[in-house]
Amino acid sequence: MTQTQQGGDEAPATVARPRTAVLAERFPVRMVILVILSILIAASVAIGSWKTLTLSEGGISGAGWRDFLVFGIALGSIYALIALGYSLVYGILLMINFAHGEVFMAGAFASFFVAQSLETEGLLDRNPVLSIAILLLAATAASMLVAVLLERVAYRPLRNAPRLVPLITAIGASLFLQYTFASFFGSESKGYPSIAALEGTWTILGVPIARTLVVTFVAAVLMMVGLTQFISRTKVGKAMRAVAEDKEIASLMGINVNRVIVTTFAIGGILAGVAGVMFALVFGLVQYNMGFVPGIKAFTAAVLGGIGSVTGAAIGGLILGVVESVGPVLLLSGIHVPAPNQLRDVIAFSILVLVLIFRPGGILGTGEPERG
Repeated sequence: MTQTQQGGDEAPATVARPRTAVLAERFPVRMVILVILSILIAASVAIGSWKTLTLSEGGISGAGWRDFLVFGIALGSIYALIALGYSLVYGILLMINFAHGEVFMAGAFASFFVAQSLETEGLLDRNPVLSIAILLLAATAASMLVAVLLERVAYRPLRNAPRLVPLITAIGASLFLQYTFASFFGSESKGYPSIAALEGTWTILGVPIARTLVVTFVAAVLMMVGLTQFISRTKVGKAMRAVAEDKEIASLMGINVNRVIVTTFAIGGILAGVAGVMFALVFGLVQYNMGFVPGIKAFTAAVLGGIGSVTGAAIGGLILGVVESVGPVLLLSGIHVPAPNQLRDVIAFSILVLVLIFRPGGILGTGEPERG
């Protein structure tokens, strides 16, 4: 006889649970913590901003805030170009290429040596338009080469490995590239040759803006628009979208998945190369580890906008650049923090933490963390 037959028709007894235990399990602890944290953050931002804007002495003028905003937009444009590389690779392979910052650095170094040669020949000031075009060509070629080599040597053999393995490999590749460049070219900072035509300001709508910032913003807009059109209108772009959707189905439909992945890395390298030249023109130096912090911030921008989204990477980069430029002064000057701009990295990475807490999918994402 079975246990049910032995027990007759009697239902198994259930133990009543205390009402307090049931309520405790249903109580939204996480939601309460997030609400309290949101209130504290909003209050801190409001108080810090109010104290800064109402300073009686040593306050920042309207022209000063304008300069912070313009610089933030230009800086955000650079972050957006780098972040696009992260988003493209993640959209295809679902991996974070943490060596992408070094792809950016390789482009800046290549343009530096070419700029030195052009300066020696006098072409840098005699024909600035041609010189900038040559610098961009050299930087994009170098960055594209490094990106494609990374995919072929470091990532392709691990394509079917657990996702943690390529991530660790990317970090190792990043360190390898950093110290390889330091060994060949030295660890000290190198001054980037200046272009006379880009010195000074242009007045746009009555606002004087540094010429390097204008060129940076225009170059970033052109590259982002070009990328959007390339992905939406060309055959290769449609193949990239198909591979991002499902690599196996795309392969069965005759798409060469390996070629599409290489193309994705190459496009990311081109964008990083342009960003490297713009960064060097704005800040006037190159260094072997110059790609690490901008690379991490660009990753922050990609997460902020929605990792895997091209539009999200552009939006996230611009937001991060503006917040990083304006935020420290706006929030910390009123409470008399010395040299608030030195804390802009804290602001940037705090944004990453807050986005991961409140909206892991980013601005254009689902709002939910990925489950994989």
